[in-house]
Amino acid sequence: MHICKPDPFRDEREMITHDFIRDVRINQNRDGYRFSVDALLLASFVKLPRVKKVADIGAGSGIIGLLLARQYPKAEVALIELQESLAKRAEENIALNGFGSRVRVIRADIKAINERIFEIHTLQSVMGRRHYMLNNPSDEYGTMVDSFDLVVSNPPFRRTKTGLLSLGDERAVARHEIKLPLTELARAGSLLLRHHGRFCIIHLPERLADIVRALNSHAMEPKRLRFVHSYHSSEAKMLLLEAVKGGRGGMKIERPLVIYNGDGSYTEEMKEYYSCEGIEPTR
Repeated sequence: MHICKPDPFRDEREMITHDFIRDVRINQNRDGYRFSVDALLLASFVKLPRVKKVADIGAGSGIIGLLLARQYPKAEVALIELQESLAKRAEENIALNGFGSRVRVIRADIKAINERIFEIHTLQSVMGRRHYMLNNPSDEYGTMVDSFDLVVSNPPFRRTKTGLLSLGDERAVARHEIKLPLTELARAGSLLLRHHGRFCIIHLPERLADIVRALNSHAMEPKRLRFVHSYHSSEAKMLLLEAVKGGRGGMKIERPLVIYNGDGSYTEEMKEYYSCEGIEPTR
């Protein structure tokens, strides 16, 4: 009997799918972490009239940052991603969409970025930002301190309750707070954002209290909240939240966002969010 075994020299292109959403083309790892409708919901939640600099934390293959680069054609976008395989896909997708002049990938652990930026922030406070940059013109992180208009993240939703999760598993790292705890995410947003800059996140409703505590502990005030429901009759499945660095108290609760009609078809709002040509994000 002939037994078929995986070919270790199989063309890497067979491990990649070529997809698109709206007018953004994207390569994804076939067996790794893949974008879902969450990415589209978060990108569509951003309502700023103008944006100059965007940071996408935990960018994966870059879908949210690329959608925002298309939405804001003059914006510079930083895709911050830890995992090498996903960062590689993000680099490919930047080139695939012709965004090489204004979108870049920063492959780093957000904890390490936080520590470096905090150190630079302290030095700039003592020396003055202009004087620091004149003496450190090649310091990439120096230009990131308090400089972004918008920080977005579709972060890991689940707390890590066990040590059995694989650090080498794209999906495990992307879905569980192995490398991106909520507190570090909020700290990163605060360090990167300019005063009154916006932080937008998609997360689970049951984590709302944790999210608000993390944001408040880093000088960010929740200002806009919208719950996402699969159907009109179902409980909230996700939440979309916008916070403002240094903002005053007071939060607006927007009407619920419903994804499906009773027959399983997309609601009119969801149809407006993306073209149904080609593939649709994973449900």
